[in-house]
Amino acid sequence: MGVSDPIADMLTRIRNASRVHFKSVDVILSRTNQNICKVLKKSGYIGGYDVKRNSLGHEMLRIYLKYQGLKTACITDLQRISKPGRRVYVPSDKIPKVLDGYGVAIISTSKGVMTDKEAKTQNVGGELLCSVW
Repeated sequence: MGVSDPIADMLTRIRNASRVHFKSVDVILSRTNQNICKVLKKSGYIGGYDVKRNSLGHEMLRIYLKYQGLKTACITDLQRISKPGRRVYVPSDKIPKVLDGYGVAIISTSKGVMTDKEAKTQNVGGELLCSVW
């Protein structure tokens, strides 16, 4: 059965896997999910990601989670902001800070998927996808 919101599905799988200390988690492969993983890797929230094939032959995105020490996950929480039923767009001067700059907001802009800090420096706004801290 198809998923109506693959980004929310990916964020929920990452959230659940990090809470039970899994080393990796498989999610649906899409270009947007791959770009979000690229931003999470660059920000230091995940260890990496690969494109793998599951037992049925479908391509999946395997995300390797990152932990501090033995028990503390680098990702405390993930929140989906813009949803299919309610899209949230922000201009570059109204991009919100996540936990006063300790977290990262991921934004889909005309120049690609990037963090809130990159979007402010490049002076571009876009769809506010999610926030991570």
